[in-house]
Amino acid sequence: MRFLFDFFTALSRHLRTPALASIILAVSGISSPFAQAAPRIEQWTAPTGAKVHFVASRALPMIDIQVDFAAGSAFDPAEKSGVAGFTHAMLDAGAGDLDEQAISERAADLGLILGGSMDRDRASLSLRMLSSAQERDESVALAATVLTRPRFPAEILERERVRSLANLREALTKPAPLGVRAFTAAIYAGHPYGVNSDEKSISSITREDLVGFHTRYYSARNASIAIVGDLDRATAEKIAITLTRNLPAGGNVEALSVPSPLKEGQMMRVANPSAQSHIFVGQPGMSRDDPDYFPLLVGNHILGGGGFTSRLMKEVREKRGFAYDIHSYFEPRRVLGPFQIGLQTKGAQSTLALEVVRSTLTGFISEGPTEKELQAARDNMVNGFGLRLDSNAKILGFVSMIGFYGLSHDWLEHYPRAVSAVSREAVRDAFARRVHPDRLITVIAGGDGDKDEGGTGTTTQP
Repeated sequence: MRFLFDFFTALSRHLRTPALASIILAVSGISSPFAQAAPRIEQWTAPTGAKVHFVASRALPMIDIQVDFAAGSAFDPAEKSGVAGFTHAMLDAGAGDLDEQAISERAADLGLILGGSMDRDRASLSLRMLSSAQERDESVALAATVLTRPRFPAEILERERVRSLANLREALTKPAPLGVRAFTAAIYAGHPYGVNSDEKSISSITREDLVGFHTRYYSARNASIAIVGDLDRATAEKIAITLTRNLPAGGNVEALSVPSPLKEGQMMRVANPSAQSHIFVGQPGMSRDDPDYFPLLVGNHILGGGGFTSRLMKEVREKRGFAYDIHSYFEPRRVLGPFQIGLQTKGAQSTLALEVVRSTLTGFISEGPTEKELQAARDNMVNGFGLRLDSNAKILGFVSMIGFYGLSHDWLEHYPRAVSAVSREAVRDAFARRVHPDRLITVIAGGDGDKDEGGTGTTTQP
């Protein structure tokens, strides 16, 4: 989805200066005294079947909404990778009796931002609007039209296809996208998470594919709505109904299978004339509701997620200067999102850098964190958590995640307590059971312009 207008210019038509200033503070992420450490989340199921999670926040005259569907790229039809992405991108390319330009102009007149995002699991439509009754109601009505009555014009599909093919061809000349594609396909071989779009699949997509995908996955029962802002529950209930009452009722979306565990490690080299090697090391990691979520989260903060305090940063950058940045992360998904270590280094020293990465990871798994490392990680994560809830937009991100993945409504309250309770033994045990150094996928993309004579492995092409 595209931002449809200059937000501040539009707001100036509707608000006096003091109100506008307060909204600018919120949009820019500046903390306000009204920020809540653990907002109260109300939840219910709308008459349409949509799940709703709501947080009242009266500090600013604004409302933020996100509507999520289990309609990410993992749900692409076989041999049609890209359908989910095109469907999502073209929601605002014409809907009802409005064309693309009319939608943009109408949003600008209302002071409305329409946006969205898409990943492997979900596709999202987001709204940011004024809370005054007329602007609110008309903004919701416009969003409902975009969501429920997209036209998917054939001529705009062709325009977007040309753009997508051009972007793909450009990406396949660069080491980072090449590495990501090879890594993803390898750790998720045979699973929907591992499918990459290519020219053949993009070229085969038709308007009928988009219409069918929208009918199947953009249904009321497949919708999860997060609402945060200046309104009461009764109004939130009406908004949820308006947004979803004209969607197909739909049934249950198929569950994603759990990725097969890796049986052995593999190292792959992807040719590219860059001087820098882009290195990816990892495996399937954890799900959003994983029982090991907090030990793995805290442990990863120590290993490679804590910036300059992490072990990988100290060993790879500070002691040896092999990379400017190195990081590790778990990306929780509906089923086993990836665990990944990533860095860039000179092609000629990629083998040496990898040796340090592997020895650091192996040592961490066998020994676990020190008590000092653990305490510093827990303090950093707990003390910084409030800054992740200091605006409506940030709260919306958490509330939508909680709703979409079906987590407990008190997850935000539980987070600091759960982090504080993680022990050295829990971290060591979780990593020993879940991360297997002998089964990791390693991809080195690029670096051919600074030849590394020490590495061996399979060479793969995109």
